[in-house]
Amino acid sequence: MEKKNKNIFPVFDQMIQRKEKELLLFQHSMAIWLYGLSGSGKTTIAIELEKILFSRGLICKLLDADNIRTGLNNDLGFSIKQREENIRRVAEINKLFIDGGVITINCFVCPTIAMRSVAKKIIGKKDFVEIFVNAPIDVCHQRDTKGLYKKANQGKVTEFTGVSSPFEKPVKPDLEVRTDKLSIKESVNKILEFVLPKIELK
Repeated sequence: MEKKNKNIFPVFDQMIQRKEKELLLFQHSMAIWLYGLSGSGKTTIAIELEKILFSRGLICKLLDADNIRTGLNNDLGFSIKQREENIRRVAEINKLFIDGGVITINCFVCPTIAMRSVAKKIIGKKDFVEIFVNAPIDVCHQRDTKGLYKKANQGKVTEFTGVSSPFEKPVKPDLEVRTDKLSIKESVNKILEFVLPKIELK
């Protein structure tokens, strides 16, 4: 049997290295990984976070679940196995951006501890900030700006996290943001306070 990857010859060592790109951009690249239930506020927070980081001269790429599923991952459904593949691909994309010196802001439901562990392993622990955007499911139901909880409760949307598919709360995230208690501005400021020392070069 022919060995896997026998005809693949990576040239990583010949490329301009990450450290040189970080110095050019004057920032430390890493993945800011926001996850939580639909309606918890992930995307709203991520959009505001990107604006503020950009205003500070930091180059970021926002990777949002719905955006990713309109293109790269439009072949995937929402079973646990397909969600795992979705997160695996996103983590690999993160690696490419981080190697290019770019900070990534991710917002995905990422419902299981195993999925988060895979993402952290692929990206690398030192380049991964795990932020749990936490709102009780009844609050997420009340927000339901996309009407997804209503459809899920009616059986019109299957394999929906928090209704017909489980969400595993983290044991010890790097940061937890309670969006039922904090405003969007307060939530963003809490994240900024945590991540800025890690991404801004002095």
